[in-house]
Amino acid sequence: MTESEPEDNRTLKQKVLHELREWAVTLLIFIPAFYVFSFLIYEQRVIPSESMVPNLQVGDRVAVNKFAYGYSRYSLPWGAWRLIPQGEGRVLGGQPDRGDVAVFMHPHTDRVMIKRIIGLPGDRVQMVNEQLYLNGEPIDREFMRSVTYRPHDFRGTETAREYRETIGDKSWLSHQWQQGPSQVRSLDNTPVFDIPEGHYLFIGDNRDNSEDGRSITGHCPVGEDGVIDEAGCELAPGVSAERASVGFVPAENLIGRADTVLLSTYSCARADADPCMKKRLWRGL
Repeated sequence: MTESEPEDNRTLKQKVLHELREWAVTLLIFIPAFYVFSFLIYEQRVIPSESMVPNLQVGDRVAVNKFAYGYSRYSLPWGAWRLIPQGEGRVLGGQPDRGDVAVFMHPHTDRVMIKRIIGLPGDRVQMVNEQLYLNGEPIDREFMRSVTYRPHDFRGTETAREYRETIGDKSWLSHQWQQGPSQVRSLDNTPVFDIPEGHYLFIGDNRDNSEDGRSITGHCPVGEDGVIDEAGCELAPGVSAERASVGFVPAENLIGRADTVLLSTYSCARADADPCMKKRLWRGL
């Protein structure tokens, strides 16, 4: 040992305790910083279902912009929102845009959802023969191609017609499963949804594999004029909260805007996709 190297006379126990204290201090700094970052700036969400195919696949990791729409109690990560009394409105609230892919809390359950905002307060939205109508006019829709693939956890294959839909300066891909002439899918034709103030209508891009705002199970009853224009009603008899659709989503329930796919585990080979659906690694939504 040289003169410049001090002798370490600590016992093994003292060394272990010293390391544990150093780790404890590091965690005490890191955990609050990470929590604040997840609350105020960005958090990661994992896609649990195929309701947003082809733009999002099961297992995709998505960066959620928490400051895009401001903050409510649902902005708190890790379920901490349960500790905050229910309220109204948002702090530093920003206005979502039609076409945003947003993360929100299901109005009837404690499930976190991700779908596309189609209707803003005051909009009138309807599906007619698979065509999406906004304020009485069909949105721009262009057929792109047909795609055959095996949905997640499904033995068979589906063939979907892929469209490019456009509202204003935003466009995205949507899927409509093929169907024979005798088949009728319940969400291809809907009542008119007249969206109340302070609420939004969400629809999944995978139109035949998404239980979303088009389903009336989470809405108030349809009026005699075929319009649904209220929110906050009790669920219809026989409809459980777990099985109810999202209905109109209150502004308070917004968590953030999904901006970027950080990581994707999707495999064309595993999904038997023909042609292969495009990669989403580090891709904006």
